[in-house]
This record gives sequence, structure tokens and C-alpha cells, in this order.
Amino acid sequence: MPVSSATTESPTPAGPRDVVIARPLRVLAWLSFLAEVLIIGTGGAVRLTGSGLGCSDWPLCTPESLVPILEVQGIHGAIEFGNRTMTGLVGLLALGVLMLTLHAVSGRRLVVRAVWFAVGGIVLAIGVYIAASALSVVASAALMSAALLFAVLVGMVDSLRRTTVRRDLAVLAWLVLVGVMAQAVVGGFAVISELNPFIVGFHYASSLLLVCVTALFLVRLDAVPGPRERAVPVWFAALTHITGLALVLTILFGVLTTGSGPHSGDVNIKREGFDASILAHVHSWPGYVLAALVLALAISAWLLALPPRRWLLVLIIAILVQVAVGVLQARTGLPPVLVGVHMLLASLSAAAYTVVVTKLKKPVGTTNPCAGA
Repeated sequence: MPVSSATTESPTPAGPRDVVIARPLRVLAWLSFLAEVLIIGTGGAVRLTGSGLGCSDWPLCTPESLVPILEVQGIHGAIEFGNRTMTGLVGLLALGVLMLTLHAVSGRRLVVRAVWFAVGGIVLAIGVYIAASALSVVASAALMSAALLFAVLVGMVDSLRRTTVRRDLAVLAWLVLVGVMAQAVVGGFAVISELNPFIVGFHYASSLLLVCVTALFLVRLDAVPGPRERAVPVWFAALTHITGLALVLTILFGVLTTGSGPHSGDVNIKREGFDASILAHVHSWPGYVLAALVLALAISAWLLALPPRRWLLVLIIAILVQVAVGVLQARTGLPPVLVGVHMLLASLSAAAYTVVVTKLKKPVGTTNPCAGA
């Protein structure tokens, strides 16, 4: 049977009916993942070059201008504004992935409803901004963003209630869009709070989580939907989740270490409360445990021919490079380039671990001799 030019890819099996995953959706999904990784790099550049307050206001760069005035803000304003522009690109990609996903699982029906919710959200946000400005509310821009985010959340609930096919894809696509919008608000609070280290750290951790969600979306595009069952021995699954805990702790202490170190995001921002040198050692402990656990998992997976073995190889390479970069940056005085590489590698390690977890189960009925081990 001929396939229309709009959907040139072979259909992905689904429950009640086949869902055709078209090439544009695949391309945008990959671009969304890459953009989520890249924005961690641009965000790191903002912090590592001391450009965190290059734009002194939000959502405008200055109280008088949307864009930086190079004669006033200089290179720091350009770097900070570049990161904000990247946020806009990430949001557009997330929106494109969502619309194509809704079209794939329901045709025009859910797309049209989502557009109406978007229009209603924009009208609501403008109304809130006008009212707040008339009342001289200082946080009028923040209230406008909150109103728009609220409308998107309501639209997400409405859409998911009406999704009957490949709800997994719809959930992930909505989560990315909501996450990007929430990230913009968190970024605004980071500026308003003059780079509070906890808000900045949360901003980074949230970006890393979005990298994992976009990676999971890519995996689910080609996954067989429906019930799943364990594809690895119980002990292997348990050890994999313990490894995830070690990864979380490593990233958490890494965020605290960076937040207490010399790269505060602005030369005038001084960190107090934690000793960065002590935190650097604490950060390394779960890092070494993580490397040992991943190595044990990778050896076991290859010996037993378990499904996650290839992605565990990717993960162990990422972790080992991460450890090497961490040791090198600690011994060379935390050069900004190495700190930035360390941040990017953390996001890629988390994404690889996310894929590993998806390989612990298989669709019900698939033959796997390890399932009952």
C-alpha cells in the first residue's frame, strides 16, 4: 500500500491502531534532544564567563531594552542574551515535537484543541500582565509567565485525558514543553535573586532532567507499546537502580560544589556557607562508587548477554571520561573550559543511564532467556 509523502517512515506498532512516526517528528525529536544538551553548554558559558548578570532584568535584558546594549553590557550581555535566545529555540522545538506527536496519535483533533488552549493562554497572560502593570505590581512579568504556564498545564491535562493511543509519547512531549516553560521562569528568578546558588543549581539540574526526558522520548519512538516485563535478573535490575542513586548523588554534590566554587556567574557574587574544597572531595566519593557500579554492570551484562549491554558500554565510557575530567580540573585550578566539559558530560551520562533503564524490560511475549533468571 503506498504511503503518503508526509509520512515516509514505516509505522511503529501500537495498540488499537498503527501510529505512523513521520520523518519530521524524528528529526525534531533529535534536534530537541541536542538543543537541550546545547543549552546546558550555553548556560555553563554564562556562568563560567561571569555573565550571569549580563542582562540585569527579566524577561527584558534591561528595564528599557529586550536586547543587550553592547556599549553598556558588553560581551557579558551578549553571552547572557545568547543563552536566553537558545531558550526560545528549545521552546519552539519542544512545541514542534508536541504538535507532531499529537497529530501522529490523534490526527488534527488534539492539535486543534492544543492550539485553542495556546491562544487562550496567550490572551490570559497578556491580561494578567496589563492588570499587574496597572496595579504597579513589580513581578508583573513573572505573573504573566505563570499565567501562561498554568494555561499550558490545563491544556496538557485536557489533551492527555483524550489520548487513547501512544499516551507515553504524548506525556513525554507535554512534559518537555512544560519543563522548558518552567525553566524560563526559574531562570528569571535566578536573575532576580542575583544568582542565588540554590536557584542556579536547581536551574542546571532541571535542564539535565529535560535532557533525560528528551532521550527517553527518542527511545520510546521505536518502542513497542503495551505491557512490559522484566528482561534481566532481579539482582541486575536492583543494582542498576542503586547505580542510579549513585549518579543522582554525584550530580547533586557536583552542583553544590560548583555553586560554592569560584565560578559563581558574576565577579561581584561571592559564595558563602559551604567549603568548596571539602565539597569537591565529597563529590568525588559517589563518583568513584558510580564508576565501579557501572563497570560491574557492564561486565555482567556482556557475560550474560543482557539487553542493556551496549548502552552500558556507552555509559561506562562517559563516566570514565567524566572522572578523568573531574580529576584534571581539580588539579589544574578549575579552568572554565574543563568545568564546562564536566557539566556537559554529566548530562550525557544521565541520558545514557536513562536509556539503560529502558532496556531492563521488554514487551510481554518477547523471547528472552534471561527474563526468568
